[in-house]
Amino acid sequence: MFPTFEVVPAVDMQDGEVVQLVQGEKGTETTYGNPVDAAEKWVKGGAETLHLVDLDGAFEGERKNAATVEAILDAVDVDVQLGGGIRTADDAIDLLSLGVDRVILGTAAIENPEIVAEISEEHPGSVIVSLDAKDGEVLVSGWTKSTGLDPAEAATRYEKLGAGAILFTDVDVEGRMEGVQTGPVRRVAEAVGIPVVASGGVASVEDVRTLRDAGASAVVIGSALYQGAFTLAEAADALD
Repeated sequence: MFPTFEVVPAVDMQDGEVVQLVQGEKGTETTYGNPVDAAEKWVKGGAETLHLVDLDGAFEGERKNAATVEAILDAVDVDVQLGGGIRTADDAIDLLSLGVDRVILGTAAIENPEIVAEISEEHPGSVIVSLDAKDGEVLVSGWTKSTGLDPAEAATRYEKLGAGAILFTDVDVEGRMEGVQTGPVRRVAEAVGIPVVASGGVASVEDVRTLRDAGASAVVIGSALYQGAFTLAEAADALD
């Protein structure tokens, strides 16, 4: 997984449309059209992985964009990682059998850590544990509840349970397009030997380089790409 550093476009879905939220708060969304069109656009632009999030599932605990996810899987031929509303091992295994390459578990992994081991036993390396942190604490339930967990300590725990990667989202800067914070990312990356995928705050190709240099194996980008701050090609050139 991520043998070389990757820029991974986000396709966050709400009510059947691509949206970008500010700090994960409902009511702050900007819409960007059809998710399948977005997925195809990013793949044509050079993406090797797509990051799909069912925001309705994240907020309500029930996946409501399943048909759209299947349409994206049919439309593109790159790795796809999916999160939002995956609450049981059976849900995750069904998605992996459907063609999703990696499942992203947030709330489910926090509430039941053993789910990571259960899925990983059948599909090794397929679980990405999402650790979304604000003010140094991991959040769950669509970023609405604090757990009191330290993200670096939590990352170590999930690595031992078989997680293939950690998705670390810095909620303090997420969606603001005002730049990244390297300290939290570096701390998580130094705590584990598995890939850490960074997310939150990217506004420029310099931010991408900064996260790579902080130890991230990949970066998920939403608003900066949708708003045209830079292209995937420009990011790739900057990394080279």
